[in-house]
Amino acid sequence: MTTFDAPAGWGEARSKTVQWYDPKVGLEAAPGKTGLEYLTAMANGEIPGAPIAGLMNMRPVSAGPGDVVFACSPDESMYNPIGLVHGGVACTLLDSAAGCAVHTTLPAGVGYTSIEIKVNYLRPIHAHTGEIIAHGWVTKPGKRVAFAEADLRDADGALLATATSACLIIGG
Repeated sequence: MTTFDAPAGWGEARSKTVQWYDPKVGLEAAPGKTGLEYLTAMANGEIPGAPIAGLMNMRPVSAGPGDVVFACSPDESMYNPIGLVHGGVACTLLDSAAGCAVHTTLPAGVGYTSIEIKVNYLRPIHAHTGEIIAHGWVTKPGKRVAFAEADLRDADGALLATATSACLIIGG
């Protein structure tokens, strides 16, 4: 990280520690597991989450057939220049929820990648918003392309953002 002498008035520099686990551990646990089995093991803490989860203060909450939930606790390190949580944070959460919902429908040895996502931002997110919940569900499974939707809500259930997504099915 580059450091420099900050101008007077900036206050004290802030920092946070990001922790993640070797992604190889999760990848080595994948063979022979369906997408649902893999994501359920992750949500149950049996295998580590993806490294991006540590970076984004994100954790899997639940996984069911065609349906997943993630939680995230945004902080001010995620702010954009106008003092709001950056829209990319919401987009990443929505992409993860929609994509992982698709993953739950896939047999062992089959993967996916996002090929399109459209996000609608409905309300601002701040560090004081508290925990936010991303819920993703499959709207149309497929052998080549699958479609999913996701929404992002605060702890009171207020809708913050929505997304529609398409995922390319790989392998199998």
